[in-house]
Amino acid sequence: MKKFADALALLAITAWVGGLWGVGYMAVPVLFQALPGNPLAGLLAGKMLAVVAYIGFASACYLLAYHLIASGSAALRLTVFWIIVAMLLLAMIGHFGIHPILVDLKAQALPADVMHSAFKDRFRALHGVSSILYLVQCLLGAVLVLKAKRC
Repeated sequence: MKKFADALALLAITAWVGGLWGVGYMAVPVLFQALPGNPLAGLLAGKMLAVVAYIGFASACYLLAYHLIASGSAALRLTVFWIIVAMLLLAMIGHFGIHPILVDLKAQALPADVMHSAFKDRFRALHGVSSILYLVQCLLGAVLVLKAKRC
């Protein structure tokens, strides 16, 4: 059973961090390059990023439980445990905090595109914050991957 739990932990890390990198730094840029100025690119990007967020939530829950079960309260002294917590918090802030505001700004701007509206500056600033939080999550994910053999 331990080998299965270990393998599942590695798969959870792979799905989460691979999803972050694959969607955020490959798929989304390709969408915006292939569909410049098309609101469909933003809609699809948002949906893909939401899927990655939910993969992250599920992965984090498993990984936190995995470490707590394997190490008990000693898990709270593990760097990897706090990396997972930080990544989870960043994902939650992005998905439940910033993303709904961005969606609301887009809706308020209708029928215009948000980037051609009075909400442009606020949208751009919040999108920038979201992008920075995503980058930090990806960098923490790289550390998590490098420490994964110690899971």
